Amino acid sequence: MESVSEQTIKVDTNIYIIGNGVIAKALAVALTLKEKQVTILRGSVHDQPTSRELLEIETDNNTLQAEVTISTLNNYTQLDGLILLTNKSFGNQELAEKLKFKAKHSPIVFLQNGLHIEDSFIGAGFTELYRCVLFVTSQSVSTNKVRFRPVASSPIGVIKSSFDNLDSIVDELNTGVFSFRPEVNIQTVIWKKAISNCVFNSICPLLEIDNGVFHRNEAALQIAKTVIAECVAVANQNNIRLTEHDVLENVLTISKMSDGQKISTYQDILNKRETEIETLNFAVAKVAQLSGNIKVPVTALLGEMTKLKSELFRM
Repeated sequence: MESVSEQTIKVDTNIYIIGNGVIAKALAVALTLKEKQVTILRGSVHDQPTSRELLEIETDNNTLQAEVTISTLNNYTQLDGLILLTNKSFGNQELAEKLKFKAKHSPIVFLQNGLHIEDSFIGAGFTELYRCVLFVTSQSVSTNKVRFRPVASSPIGVIKSSFDNLDSIVDELNTGVFSFRPEVNIQTVIWKKAISNCVFNSICPLLEIDNGVFHRNEAALQIAKTVIAECVAVANQNNIRLTEHDVLENVLTISKMSDGQKISTYQDILNKRETEIETLNFAVAKVAQLSGNIKVPVTALLGEMTKLKSELFRM
């Protein structure tokens, strides 16, 4: 059978969304309403029967509903289609091992936070990998209802592959509700978002405060500026052209737009779930260490404290 990666993505391609959080549900509704064949796969839940569930997303202007197929990864021996990863990135190593027997040559798009989250898939020999940086805010209202707000079109770029299929993949995923665009220089976008996440995902949980703190409180903003300065220095050392001003403006924009919302790491801690801090503050600290002459003491300490807080809440 001809693999998806050897051809232009077809309009009837199966789309598998791994993960069952707010992004997965928003994507599933938007794509189903575009008449795509969508299945949500719960990667951390096993041997559950396949079901159809009515999902709902609440936007600024409308409430949208769609019935979506929900299953588990173990129910499939082969995934022939486009695979979207919305699961927490700390599960990627285990997921890469599972998928290399089911979908090694299918296009995979990472819709996750952090740096180097694709490494397990690169190491496992996957041939077509893409990265999306999400520019949306979302939160759960109930089990099957999500409040969703796009900030801008989310860029998708190539991690491993040629650029031949990028436009086709973007066209396949783009909808009026959840929009995407192709991005040639995806690494710069990844770093900018990751640095912003280092700010939100460590400072907000430690202060036990919502995302809006940085435009409301000068002391919190000063800590954010220190983290940004450390991380931008690491990015520049690794040929990623960013300025502290650009990242700070991004942090303030997000802070104002999501005033009152809790960042995902804070929600994870409150719900006694593992966090993604390893692919944020710790990942920057690791790159800094490999760079040799750059120190990120505040970024690293905030990461350590966030990890400890998460562990204490799960005891």
